[in-house]
Amino acid sequence: MEAVAASRGREAERDAILRALTPLVEGIAATFGPVCEVVLHDYRRPERSVVAVAGAVTGRTAGGAMSEIGLRVLARGDDAADELNYVTRTGAGKLVKSSTMVLRDSAGAVFGALCVNVDVTEVDRVQGLLAALAGAAGGRSDPPVTAFGDDIDSVVDALLDAHLARQDQTWAGLDGPARLALFRGLDDRGVFGVRRAVEQIAARLGISRASAYHYLSRSRAPRAADGAGGTPEGAHT
Repeated sequence: MEAVAASRGREAERDAILRALTPLVEGIAATFGPVCEVVLHDYRRPERSVVAVAGAVTGRTAGGAMSEIGLRVLARGDDAADELNYVTRTGAGKLVKSSTMVLRDSAGAVFGALCVNVDVTEVDRVQGLLAALAGAAGGRSDPPVTAFGDDIDSVVDALLDAHLARQDQTWAGLDGPARLALFRGLDDRGVFGVRRAVEQIAARLGISRASAYHYLSRSRAPRAADGAGGTPEGAHT
């Protein structure tokens, strides 16, 4: 009974923190204007983690899913740290400067995040123009594309597509170690913390659910075992 009461107390504490932060979402976004979006996340519900949102930089709405950045934080658990002033590009081409600040309860457990996204697309264009006028040489590396969306399935799909694109291969063209590396990479990014993610990945790859669980299990085993074994008997790849 004491354990149950303690668990309920922690959940109540987390709910109270989210309620206290909700009014700040509108305030921060209003301070920085239309180029700013603020999103409050509850990581206890990955598929509908967005508690409150103000601004429209990434197009999320309340009740929407976490982004791939959130999945990555979720995968790190209580070891997650704030990620500040990083730059990514959305699928729509916007250049976004962001900060993700994790929320912890009094026991230090991570349960959510407050995220600030600023659309710096026009600032980047002006900087490029000024650099060209000044005769500055050299190019700038393009930031990574980040998947945002209210639908968690679309975020998972985008992560899978990005992994396959980096390999320049379909699933059928990957050898055993590359297949394990794909599952390990998805696991490192928190994909399999989402409900039904294994089934979704299996369907996208055209393999059985048993085979997907097999690859996931082996990808979590010591890496020396990567070259050994195949798919489970009777599984369709």
